[in-house]
Amino acid sequence: RREPLSLINLKKKNEETGEEELASRLDHCKAKATRHIFLIRHSQYNLDGRADKDRTLTPLGREQAELTGHRLASLGIKFDQIIHSSMTRATETTEIISKHLPGVKKISTDLLREGAPIEPDPPVSHWKPEAVQYYEDGARIEAAFRNFIHRADAKQEEDSYEIFVCHANVIRYIVCRALQFPPEGWLRMSLNNGSITHLVIRPNGRVALRTLGDTGFMPPDKITRT
Repeated sequence: RREPLSLINLKKKNEETGEEELASRLDHCKAKATRHIFLIRHSQYNLDGRADKDRTLTPLGREQAELTGHRLASLGIKFDQIIHSSMTRATETTEIISKHLPGVKKISTDLLREGAPIEPDPPVSHWKPEAVQYYEDGARIEAAFRNFIHRADAKQEEDSYEIFVCHANVIRYIVCRALQFPPEGWLRMSLNNGSITHLVIRPNGRVALRTLGDTGFMPPDKITRT
């Protein structure tokens, strides 16, 4: 999923295999397709909920999800799958979006749940989670990045289009890691509810950011950042 050379057991390379065999193995491991990653932040939700199950989408949040779903459908893309955080607000956002994309399979994962990915630099005064959260959430969110953000499998022949519905902290961290920026800078970005961030991963491993937090498809009075 990374450099093809890292997928080959070089210890097995001997005089019998030779350079031609190595080249053949390398070619077999090379990606051929491009992956398009659409990172969607969940819609506005009830901030007063004590538990996750109580933090459901607000009426405006449901409108935002409808607008995001309509926007994705209008792109005319055949999406392969929707992977979403298992938290209530992300799950509800996914259910609304998926109505506009019939037939696209949905997959829930705990890896994409909201959390504290890494201590931000520069530090901020308005958000100070307990230090233990960075160790617990950070490892999980890094695992999400490694599991989902990589070049296409060598067996993949066609370009793929995948939607990930999750949270602002997770998306911002993923963007920093994907672009090889210092991940500590993740909190310098802001993302609106229901926004679309589009990453492109080429077969050679190069990553491009097509859009970051796009909500231009929403009326101004529908845009929030909670």
